[in-house]
Amino acid sequence: MNLNQVNILQELSNNTSKLLKGYEILNDIKEVEIASTPKSLVYKEDKLKLYRYNRDSKPTYKTPVLIVYALVNTYQMLDLQPDRSYIKKLIEAGLDVYLIDWGYPTKIDKYLSMDDYINGYINNCVDYIRKENSVDKINILSICQGGTFSLIYSALHPEKVKNLVPHVTPVDFSVNDGLLFKWSRDMDFKKLVDGFDGLIPGSFLNDGFEMLKPMMKFQKNSGLFNSLEDKTKLLNFLRMEKWISDSPDQAGDCFLQFMEDLYQGNKLIKGELIVGDKKVNLKDITMPLLNIYATEDHLVPPSATIPLNDYVGSKDKTIYKFEGGHIGVFVGGRSQKELSPLVTSWLKERD
Repeated sequence: MNLNQVNILQELSNNTSKLLKGYEILNDIKEVEIASTPKSLVYKEDKLKLYRYNRDSKPTYKTPVLIVYALVNTYQMLDLQPDRSYIKKLIEAGLDVYLIDWGYPTKIDKYLSMDDYINGYINNCVDYIRKENSVDKINILSICQGGTFSLIYSALHPEKVKNLVPHVTPVDFSVNDGLLFKWSRDMDFKKLVDGFDGLIPGSFLNDGFEMLKPMMKFQKNSGLFNSLEDKTKLLNFLRMEKWISDSPDQAGDCFLQFMEDLYQGNKLIKGELIVGDKKVNLKDITMPLLNIYATEDHLVPPSATIPLNDYVGSKDKTIYKFEGGHIGVFVGGRSQKELSPLVTSWLKERD
């Protein structure tokens, strides 16, 4: 037996041992918990639920915060695990945090429009928070597509928003840096919506996101194999996979307008977007703005986010560069030390 054969046999033995150890650990894991920070349901409308996160003491900030997440996947990525929870960090800093859970649309919801989501659901949640806290304005923190929604909302209802903090938010859809932006220009979204009978499957969207970085799945599986003997690392992997696989379907009418008017028409930047019966003008965003983008974001490239500050009417506007990717902004180790202190400090100065 030569040296190469010995090395191969040794590697096979090591891998077998690793697989057996991984099986023992997996068999010992009864449940994978995510989004465990305590919260209370305070408002409900159709599929939407508005939560307020529980606090052991009174908030030290006067202005409550509403988190507006995207319709794609779920908000749980912001509270993935106790030591990597953006939401928990905000609460610990003294903020009074509310969050919209969009729920899971069904066929009955396929005609929901951007107007329904923005001037309906978001506005109703904002009004609830304003009334409950006896304030005229609230802070809005928003993510990705939820960020785009919050920009539109703030332009239409500036009198209700005190400070606006969009994260990794697409604004200029004319850029050529992101593969998703290029693909979207040539797609017939009307046929897509009709083909799925008005409800776009979340699994279909996830498959598309995987195709943007085909090698990522290989790298992920390789990382899983190398984590089999470490319960902590394995649980981290499983939490992320649980979140990724939890993908709500999309209401066809809202999806269609978002893709046609924004990805294909770039109407938000052009000042041509109409939501409900009103034209959206980014110059009507006059409240303080903290615009956060990620340098390695393959879903929302920096070039799609950075231009926002040139189009709003705010005099107090800041742009912040986070060294990382679309998800790493919230769950990476650096994020826990950098992002929440930045946001809470910025809000404190304007409270």
